Amino acid sequence: MHIHPLITDAADLKSLCARLSSRPFVAIDTEFMRENTYYPELCLLQLASDEEAAAIDPLAPGMDLSPFLAMLDDETLLKLIHAGGQDLEIFYNLIGRTPSPMFDTQIAAMALGMGEQVSYANLVAHFTGHQIDKGARFTDWARRPLSDRQIEYAIGDVTHLAQLFPKMLAKLRKTGRGEWLDEEMARLGEASNYTVDPEKAWLRLKLPSRRADVLGRLKALAKWREEEAKSKNVPRGRIIKDETLADLAGTPPRDQADLGRVRGLSAAWASNAIGARLLDALAAAEPLPADEMPLRDAARPGLSTDAALIADLLKLLLKLRAKEAGVAPKLVAKGDELECLAGGQRDGLALLAGWRRQIFGDDALALVEGRLGFSVRAGVLRMTALDSLSPPELQTAPAPEEPDGAAAETPAPDSDAGVPLVPHRAQRSSEAG
Repeated sequence: MHIHPLITDAADLKSLCARLSSRPFVAIDTEFMRENTYYPELCLLQLASDEEAAAIDPLAPGMDLSPFLAMLDDETLLKLIHAGGQDLEIFYNLIGRTPSPMFDTQIAAMALGMGEQVSYANLVAHFTGHQIDKGARFTDWARRPLSDRQIEYAIGDVTHLAQLFPKMLAKLRKTGRGEWLDEEMARLGEASNYTVDPEKAWLRLKLPSRRADVLGRLKALAKWREEEAKSKNVPRGRIIKDETLADLAGTPPRDQADLGRVRGLSAAWASNAIGARLLDALAAAEPLPADEMPLRDAARPGLSTDAALIADLLKLLLKLRAKEAGVAPKLVAKGDELECLAGGQRDGLALLAGWRRQIFGDDALALVEGRLGFSVRAGVLRMTALDSLSPPELQTAPAPEEPDGAAAETPAPDSDAGVPLVPHRAQRSSEAG
């Protein structure tokens, strides 16, 4: 593979993108900084095909990224990324959408049973045998000039990506799991992943109270801060810290002069323009409507105690079925989907459609409907279809005392009957798993 010197000229980038666009795929990676900004600042762009690779300096004088942005929009060119959420945020901010089609090697690794968050270094080592030098990982990519070591490290990310992709693709085709990725790539490309609605910014904060007036002020302040941070392109915490925001929502100042005495704010807030805007946001706040009130158990929304236990059993079943299928559990079903199923929802759940239903969804339904139970045989945990159940009240009530002389009925020593976890009429009789 031919490695170009660092590209700092717009004409060279245009020529590179023209060549890359004719290849079957382009591997893309970025280096960025966001410690001092609201939006990530693109500091270096790396591109590779199966033939050539280069790093591009987007901060070079006169650099025009238009050829690269056009390539992102090319629907005939496959874009390779690894754990590309933050890269996609940058692209979304540049062109207002995410590129398509995409192939994320971390998600592909999940389909191949390599874990839920396999590192790039481990993935490269597994498929190519190369060991990645991580020495330049935590570096100031905005500082110029870039060192040769920094550039070599950055280009390595896309050259390795271009090398491991064909091997991953061949393995996916061999296992017949290529189509499994389509839905995950579509989810990855959803615009909602890369935008923050100021009206919903408060939902990301630790709630200081459940009082409607306090939460209404928190919502108004979080919206105000989000808009301030965006307009100034600075991190939210540079405007005001989360804990200070919560304090102000719980104990609002009587006037702007009080802001100068709030912990976490400087004395200048008592008279400056940003302090005045904060007071305006508080003045406009209204109590949070009842239909927006958060549920008490934020970790497990809307679940009864029994449903929460059922969700835990579904997670265990998911681990079993994912292990059997050789796929990462997270690719099959998310935790919130399991809780929705445990809580009674059936419509709109990805786990009840397509390949997910085949390897897990049908059994998950059987479990929550009482047609499937756990059993242990020879030290191995199994799922057992249940063909008969005692009445529900007998399963939860204490066993009655036996009359004198009566012997308790015990199962045969070789019985493999599972213990039902959810009372329901059994409808299956063959053992699953």
